[in-house]
Amino acid sequence: MRTTDRTVVIVGAGFSGTAVAINLLRLSHAQPLRVVLLDRMRIGRGTAYAGNQSRYLLNVPAGRMSATSADPHEFLAFAQRTLPHANEEDFLPRDLFGRYLESSLLSAARSLPPHVRLGRMNAEVIAIERLPRASSLELFMNDGERIVADSVVLALGNPPPTPLPGCEALREGQYVANPWQAPDVMRRGETVLVVGTGLTMADVTLAGADAAKGRATFHAISRHGLVPAAQSALTHVEDERNNIALLRAASVSVRQLVRAARALSENVALRGADWHEAIRIIRSIAPTLWQRLSAAERRRFLRHVRPYWEVHRHRLPQSSWAALHALRRRGTLHVHAGRILALASDGARVRVTWRPRGSGSSAILRVDRVINCTGPDNDVRRSRERLLRMLLAQGIAVADPLGLGLVTGAFGAVVDASGRTARNLHYIGPLLRPSHWETTAVQELRVHAEQLASHLASSVDTWPQVRASSHAQCQAIVRVI
Repeated sequence: MRTTDRTVVIVGAGFSGTAVAINLLRLSHAQPLRVVLLDRMRIGRGTAYAGNQSRYLLNVPAGRMSATSADPHEFLAFAQRTLPHANEEDFLPRDLFGRYLESSLLSAARSLPPHVRLGRMNAEVIAIERLPRASSLELFMNDGERIVADSVVLALGNPPPTPLPGCEALREGQYVANPWQAPDVMRRGETVLVVGTGLTMADVTLAGADAAKGRATFHAISRHGLVPAAQSALTHVEDERNNIALLRAASVSVRQLVRAARALSENVALRGADWHEAIRIIRSIAPTLWQRLSAAERRRFLRHVRPYWEVHRHRLPQSSWAALHALRRRGTLHVHAGRILALASDGARVRVTWRPRGSGSSAILRVDRVINCTGPDNDVRRSRERLLRMLLAQGIAVADPLGLGLVTGAFGAVVDASGRTARNLHYIGPLLRPSHWETTAVQELRVHAEQLASHLASSVDTWPQVRASSHAQCQAIVRVI
């Protein structure tokens, strides 16, 4: 079956993919267009905002969570329909943000002119190939179906954590590889090891402690044993000289950049503001700072500075921070600095061998369950994602040598093994880190989504005719919300 409609397929319908679709649908299109959202999970949700996340709070205030930079309070306005007294400084449930994304997508679809359509499919893409003598891409599904598209956007979300040593030998229930699948109910007297001490550790521990009603004990281990700081109401301190000093420092070395950051923090504090305002200032120009660092200096940053940046950059709501530290005071939560060496079954329990930071000898900890909260493994060379592995094997995509994600060009265009930048294959999400560093939060990703949508829409006259692989598949593509 042939059609003159242009087709954009977005693989992944979490925040990034949904935001690209919403922005693309809100733009004006002179020619017929089909936007297809593909995901294995529920459209508009992804892992972070799935329906089972109602007990977790967003780590950013509602006033900074809008999916569009044009209307910074769009999410807050949506939230106030359910929570009339919510304000821009409130930390709201993640499930509510998922409902907001779904509602925004539905609203955009209902306002479409007849020649623009949105299709939604629950499917898993396992391979992508370029068609010979054509500028189109063919997507292959795990169920045997295929789609031919003019342009493809990869919005695959966060990769899973790196498996812990020895986890494959543990019995079912002893090891939780996906922290969002951790059990809601803990057994009386159960001891749980959470590997990682970041935001996910806080979420899992607080939810588990609440479900256990004080009957469980938690241990958390990470290399440095650093726990996220608390969010605070920021007082904006604007001074162009701050940016100039940081940019000049980044052009020299990480050491100079750290010195400039400390000087900025002191300057902010002297003005009577929270020193964390310095983090906001640095974050606002983080992509430029990152791009000014040489490859060697980027390695130094990752080795020496990254843990300290992360603990202040990714902070907890004040209520979550207070609850977490209350657990520590009661002895329900114990935080350790060290490295996991091995996990092994020890009867009904798990024997954890680890080395405390700064120690030359190992220690033993026996627990009932281990939950992997080490965070996404962005090194795609180790990816277990079938599609990513296929793209790397074919040379269609290339891994960043620092293990931060994919090599991309402008608008997230994927760079292949020959160094060529794809015209019609783009990526959006956390694997943009090699080029931009800060690519995990809504505030950054919404801008990437807006820019990518505008870029796709501007290619109207250059996209060729599209063929659907079969009549049945063509009907699936044009299915409208």
